[in-house]
Amino acid sequence: MGLVIKALIGALVVILIGVLSKTRNYYIAGLVPLFPTFALIAHYIVGTERSIEALRTTIVFGLWAVIPYMVYLISLYFFIGSMKLPYALFCAVVCWSLAAWLLISLWTRFHA
Repeated sequence: MGLVIKALIGALVVILIGVLSKTRNYYIAGLVPLFPTFALIAHYIVGTERSIEALRTTIVFGLWAVIPYMVYLISLYFFIGSMKLPYALFCAVVCWSLAAWLLISLWTRFHA
């Protein structure tokens, strides 16, 4: 049942993004993915199934996880000037993946 609720929340977020992207304030659609929908779910699960210290570690890692998202946004900003949108999005996701991999690698090296 919990999985169904999580899927519905995700679907509602996608619908909200779609609706906002058609409004005069279309740029707010870029804020919606940053609402901590999935972070709330993750923090609740870690907080109830693990220790408070594990939850704090998850929170600190989440702060560092903003870096790959910034890499994605910055790279997309530059890629859309020289590529078609699907290619720019793909390349930006590759940049996010590399930054996320680097973050995870460094985190496990220094915090494990």
